[in-house]
Amino acid sequence: MPRSLAALPLLGLLMLAPPALAAPPSDAKPLSEIIKMLEDRGDVAYFEEVEWDDDDEHWDIEYVRTGGGEVEIEVDPVFGQPRR
Repeated sequence: MPRSLAALPLLGLLMLAPPALAAPPSDAKPLSEIIKMLEDRGDVAYFEEVEWDDDDEHWDIEYVRTGGGEVEIEVDPVFGQPRR
């Protein structure tokens, strides 16, 4: 078998690899610090989801309040504050 054909299976595997994920900017606060800031508010029962938004470059954070009710916020990664 010619060498060029032998490389085809490897090429196929590389094409199936997931794309590289973007990361928060280098001057961003650590996620643990942002979560701690939210917890310190005193109304967080638990977090349901925390996800980095590559397109708009912010944290999408969903949590449930201690008194009930769900909250969805977008948090600036550098300042750790909810976006307005």
